[in-house]
Amino acid sequence: MDKKRFYITTTLPYVNAAPHIGFALEIVQADVAARFRRLRGEEVIFNTGTDEHGLKIYRNAKEAGKDVQEYVDENAAKFDRLKQALDLSYTHFIRTTDPHHVAAAQEFWRRCDKNGDIYKKNYEIKYCVGCELEKTESELVGGKCPIHPNLVLELIEEENYFFRFSKYQKPLLELYEKHPDFVVPSHRLTEIRNFVAAGLQDFSISRLSSKMPWGVPVPGDETQVMYVWFDALVNYISTLGWPEDARNFESFWPGVQIAGKDNLRQQSAMWQAMLMSAELPPSRQILIHGFINSGGQKMSKSLGNVIDPFAVTEKYGTDALRFWLLHDLAPFEDGDFTWERFNESYNANLANGLGNFAARVLTLGEKLDDGNFKSGEIDPEIDKLIAETRERVAAHTETYSFNEALAAVWGLIAFGDKYVNEHKPWESFDGRIVWGLVVILDNVAAMLEPFLPGTADKITAAISWEGKKLKIKKPAILFPRIK
Repeated sequence: MDKKRFYITTTLPYVNAAPHIGFALEIVQADVAARFRRLRGEEVIFNTGTDEHGLKIYRNAKEAGKDVQEYVDENAAKFDRLKQALDLSYTHFIRTTDPHHVAAAQEFWRRCDKNGDIYKKNYEIKYCVGCELEKTESELVGGKCPIHPNLVLELIEEENYFFRFSKYQKPLLELYEKHPDFVVPSHRLTEIRNFVAAGLQDFSISRLSSKMPWGVPVPGDETQVMYVWFDALVNYISTLGWPEDARNFESFWPGVQIAGKDNLRQQSAMWQAMLMSAELPPSRQILIHGFINSGGQKMSKSLGNVIDPFAVTEKYGTDALRFWLLHDLAPFEDGDFTWERFNESYNANLANGLGNFAARVLTLGEKLDDGNFKSGEIDPEIDKLIAETRERVAAHTETYSFNEALAAVWGLIAFGDKYVNEHKPWESFDGRIVWGLVVILDNVAAMLEPFLPGTADKITAAISWEGKKLKIKKPAILFPRIK
C-alpha cells in the first residue's frame, strides 16, 4: 500500500533584504506540520525558496553596484542558511531564477494564453514597488500604501499583458463555498470571499523589458517580461517537477500553502484563478498567519527594531526561538516581540519549566541506575494523562493550533513537577515513582519532536536501555536561565 503523501510550502521571500523573524514564523510553522506528518508515516515534500525577480530586486542590485544575478545569489544563500539556524527539515529549496522554474512559468503562461485568458492593452496604474502590486484608491491610506507608507507610489503607463481575473469571480466563490476550510482562519476566508464578491479587475502580468529587464521572458514577445507575481506563484508546482514530471506532480498536488496576511489575495484568489485557467487543481488549503510587531510598532530598518532570527538563535539557541514562535504567538493573529517578554517566557517555560523538570527526573534516574531499576507498572493516573495529552497534541497540531498543542505538553510537565513534589522520591527512592516520571519525560520528548526537535533528541538520547534495565545519561543543562 502506498504511503499517504503531504505537500506543504511557504511563500518565497524576496531576496532584497535579510531574513526576518516574520518569515521565521512562517517557515517554522511549516516545519512543524511537515515533521508531524512524517511522524505519522506520510511521505512529505516541504518546499521553500526565494523569489528573485521584480523591480525592487533589480533596483537594489543596481544601487549596490552589483550584477543582478550575483546579488540574488548572495541573498538566496542567506535564506538557505535558515535551515541550520532554525533546524528546518525542508526537502526542496526553489529559486525563481532556476532554469526549470523559468521554463515552467513560460509553459504556464502558454496554457493560460491558450484558454484566452491573456490579452494586451494600454493602462495606467498606481504601483507600490514594496508590494509589487497595483493599488486602487480604496486600498490607499492618505494616498499611500498602508503596508509601505514610506514609499512613494509610482505611476505606470505602458502597454502590457493582462490576465482575465474577472472571468474567475464565480468559480472562486464556488471554490470557497464548497471548501469552507479552504482558507484558515475563517475570518480570512470571509475577507477574501468579500473581496472576490465585490468584483474582480483583470491585472497586469508583464512589464516592458526595456524598463525592467530582470524577469522571465514572455513566450513569443521579447519586449516583455513576466510580472513578478505571475512568475513566482508558479513555483508551488514547478518545484514538484511540473510540467514534465506528471507522476510526481499528481502524487503531491494539491498542497497546503502558508502565507502572511499581506499575501491573502495573491495566494487564495489570484493563484487559484491562474490554476483554473491552466486547467490545474486548486490548492488544498491556505493558512494565513499574522505579522510580528516589535514593541507595538511595525518592524523597520529606519526604527532599528528589526529582529534578526540568526542573532536570536546564536544567543539563546534554536529551540528557544522555535518555542517562542510556536507557543507565545497565536498561529493566525498578529503578535508582538520584545526582549523582556522573550526572556520572561524563556525562563518560565524553558529554564524553570521543561529544563528543570528534565534535570530533576534524570538526576533521580541516575541515582537509581544501579542495575536494579527496571521497567514496570506505572501509576494509572500517569498512563491516562499521557494518552489524553498525546491525543490533544495531535488534534491541535492537525489544525495548526501550535500554541494549544504546546500548552497541552506543558500541562503534562506541570503535572510531572507536582507529582515529584508530592511523592518526594529523593526520600523514598521508590523505583516505581521514578519510573513513572521517566515515562512522562520520555513521552514529553516524543510529543515535542515536531516543535523542538533538538531538545527532544537530547532528552531521548539521555534515556536508553540495556536489555530491560534503564540507563540514564544526563545531558548538559537544556536551557540555562537568563539572568
